Amino acid sequence: MKNQNLFLENCLPEKSNFLYYLIGSLIIIIFNLIGQIPLFYYVSKSVSSEHVNTGTLDILNSLDSNLAYFLILFPFLIAFLGFIFVIKKLHRQSFKSVTTSRSKIDIKRIIFSFLYWTTLSSIIFFSDLIISPDNFELNFKVFPFLIMLIISIIFIPFQSALEEYIFRGYLMQGFSKMFNNRWMPLILTSFIFGSLHYFNPEVDKLGPGLIIYYIGTGFFFGIITLMDEGIELSIGLHVANNLMTAILVTAEWTSFQTESIFKDVSEPSLGVELVVFLFIVYPLTMYIFSKKFNWFNWRNKIFS
Repeated sequence: MKNQNLFLENCLPEKSNFLYYLIGSLIIIIFNLIGQIPLFYYVSKSVSSEHVNTGTLDILNSLDSNLAYFLILFPFLIAFLGFIFVIKKLHRQSFKSVTTSRSKIDIKRIIFSFLYWTTLSSIIFFSDLIISPDNFELNFKVFPFLIMLIISIIFIPFQSALEEYIFRGYLMQGFSKMFNNRWMPLILTSFIFGSLHYFNPEVDKLGPGLIIYYIGTGFFFGIITLMDEGIELSIGLHVANNLMTAILVTAEWTSFQTESIFKDVSEPSLGVELVVFLFIVYPLTMYIFSKKFNWFNWRNKIFS
């Protein structure tokens, strides 16, 4: 049982009191707020001029899309630096200890899962494009697209990896010390991860049922982390998902308004997508990963 729990046991015992994790989370939030200073500047500047009665999202939509995209992503870079500070200075842990149980971070795992999800999401998207071409219109403009691509390549890895480090690494380890098991950290981090997406504009458009998808995605990433004893696979999946979404398709009701190749002009619906991903794509992915990486003893690794 000791080896099965290795990743969750990586945190130092003397630094594993959950108070440290609350303080660490607060520090990360402060770094994120510092990173939002440019965003606050543009919002306050717009409010003081012609956008007095509009919300933050409306103000961002009124800006150049690439500028707004940068302003949204930049705080994640600063928060990532805050996360490193918390791990190194507050918890006195190595960066590897909150990433993996292996002797070193497995870059090949990150690359594999990134390429896997990039391929799968491309197949799903272009199949949808072929089946329902009227739902999309070409949005490609060379120079805005190239600027967006550069912003995405630089910042999306920080944004996506930070979420995995916080939820599937940092907090999962912290909750494991509080409850001395594996299933409570999985449940709590998945529900927190899903709940924090409640204020996304997608929820306003598709309804609160979308939170089920986000919570299910949290369980998906969490189970992969527990079975693989590290977050390398979930990092690759998360980065690929957000990067492909930014590059391939945008819509007026999504969190990221990007200069993507296509624009979704259909009336969005939740039911089919939720069923496909939660009951087909996610289980299929876990099955493929389990065969490639020789996962076994699922019950103990998830419920012990």
